[in-house]
Amino acid sequence: MHFMTIAEASRAIATRKLSPVELTRVFLDRIAALNPQLNAYLLVTADRAMEQAKAAEQEIAAGRYRGPMHGIPYALKDIYCTSGIRTTGHSRTRADYVPDFDATTVAKLNEAGAILLGKLATHEFAHGGPSFDLPWPVARNPWNRDHVTGGSSSGSGAAGAAGLAMGSLGSDTGGSIRNPAALCGLVGLKPTYGLVSRFGVYTNSFSYDHAGPLTWTAEDCAILLQAIAGHDPKDPASADRPIPPYRAELDGSLKGMRIGAIRHLYEDDVPTPAVVKQALEAAYDVLRGLGATIEDVRIRPAQQYHDIKIVGAESELYAVHEPALRTRLHEFGEDFLGRTLGALLISSADYMQASRQRRKAIADMQPLYAKYDAFVTAGPGPAGRLDAWRTIGFWQKASLTTPFNVLGGPALAQCIGYTDGGLPLSMQVYARPFADATVLRVAHAYEQATPWRARRPALDPNAAFSSLQPPIPEPEKANIGQARRDEIATLVARAGLTLNDRHFEQLCATAPYIDEMTGRLERDPAFYDEPSNIFLA
Repeated sequence: MHFMTIAEASRAIATRKLSPVELTRVFLDRIAALNPQLNAYLLVTADRAMEQAKAAEQEIAAGRYRGPMHGIPYALKDIYCTSGIRTTGHSRTRADYVPDFDATTVAKLNEAGAILLGKLATHEFAHGGPSFDLPWPVARNPWNRDHVTGGSSSGSGAAGAAGLAMGSLGSDTGGSIRNPAALCGLVGLKPTYGLVSRFGVYTNSFSYDHAGPLTWTAEDCAILLQAIAGHDPKDPASADRPIPPYRAELDGSLKGMRIGAIRHLYEDDVPTPAVVKQALEAAYDVLRGLGATIEDVRIRPAQQYHDIKIVGAESELYAVHEPALRTRLHEFGEDFLGRTLGALLISSADYMQASRQRRKAIADMQPLYAKYDAFVTAGPGPAGRLDAWRTIGFWQKASLTTPFNVLGGPALAQCIGYTDGGLPLSMQVYARPFADATVLRVAHAYEQATPWRARRPALDPNAAFSSLQPPIPEPEKANIGQARRDEIATLVARAGLTLNDRHFEQLCATAPYIDEMTGRLERDPAFYDEPSNIFLA
């Protein structure tokens, strides 16, 4: 039962062939047996889950079936506020925080009759990680425990692949749903910005945050999206528009669909291994066989999107955490600080120029949206080793996922095969804003025509394993002169922060990359070029 899809389980529950209580017990038993190996969960809400399961079973028996999420066990990335349930952000600075309200998405799932199994591991505040100096250990990849899950929705990736939840909610600011979906072999959707409420979800970046689902199949993703999408007056960025029947639009055919293949992202901008390129060529053949026309297209280089996003999002993240950084800086993990403190080197002018350039990047896409129904490119992967992670890597290279956060439309990652060593490979499907149904349709059609959903990681509850984490990496050595060091020390003091030698050295090491990033931004836009976040009544 733990490898049933949401669609399969919901049909069985609706016809009373499957008990929500029985299903929930199966998942709680599996979590107890396997979570010690994978660290997917920070908190298991077993008693609450059984109460919800019993209530669901009674309602369904009485003829009050609420829909396809009724009686379905799911889990939450631990940045979603849950009334009366600890919500930590995987940070010691919030280790004891118990909200008295639910995130809007959580409230919607409660209304749908879904069953909360618990709160999942994340990179600290959905940002820094993997980190080996936090109160809870990092989540591990079920396909190989020595490898990363991808982040920041790390527990969501591990739980979904291992059969520890039927689905989960994650967040995506620069790829944090699609990264773990790609590296763990799931389907992960970053919905259109504004489609799903962010209210009650710890903020990473106001301009770039997306809340969305991770599941085993595209159909399950559509079911979960249907339950959480919709306008929310509590979220200032929430879009007020009709919600289509996502699941009903999964017809399996792509006949007449025009798809743009964005090859340069993975061939030139962020080069991927040959095994990924081979899997993508095979995926293109499958899409053609389903009736789609595929043509090569070009968007802006990945580095331009990366510069825009990092300058904007890091500035916003720093502002969110500034009060705690002034008073509790040493309680944060080193990886989180190695990213967040970089905002000290970004000026207000840099932030505004990035926002103005973002608006132009969005405008650049309009002719492509008019010509193509969807776009396909490589997803992240295969997963690297946990002990190979270094914080500086965040600053050193662009990302395959970030362009679609900048552009704001729906982007989905799904499995397109495996390496010889058994690690998942992935592609991304993207479309114009609010064409989420199109992205799901492409993913579902591909999925139905390929064998990848029949394969799951082999996990043995009795297997020997080590709970030791990799050592905390040493800070990078900064390649800057003393004058620049003195400038940075002045900025730190002006911000009211107290850094130890390790924190300061890591910040200095990022300085050349930030200087290059801000230096690449357009510095002379026309006076009438508006930023991307102007007010619309």
